[in-house]
Amino acid sequence: MKYEPKMEKEIMCPIEYGLDMFGGKWKSRILCVLSANSVIRYNAIRKELGNITDAVLASMLKELMADGLINREQYNEIPPKVEYSLTEKAKSVLPILQSICHWSRQQTKDRLDKKLPPCKTCNQLT
Repeated sequence: MKYEPKMEKEIMCPIEYGLDMFGGKWKSRILCVLSANSVIRYNAIRKELGNITDAVLASMLKELMADGLINREQYNEIPPKVEYSLTEKAKSVLPILQSICHWSRQQTKDRLDKKLPPCKTCNQLT
């Protein structure tokens, strides 16, 4: 049974819309993993993310697909083969995510205990 919220989410400004699309703990990370790989399979995404559960990853992928940010290509073969890739819509948000990454690294420069390692897609900005 699919979870249905009691009330429809009310988005009050464009920033909320964007954060709903690519915000949260996992969505931006998934987009970064997909941007570093033109096409990637489910298990490779899971391996890159490390501590994500299958249920959460599956849910996040479905939400990203519903929002038009990722493509899912299923091949009719045995064993089943499914590949994920970014849509043009998702590619257009990558510079924004890279800017957020750059800003975050600047804010943590002086705090060595809080220093954040660059992700694969942000290397060009650091």
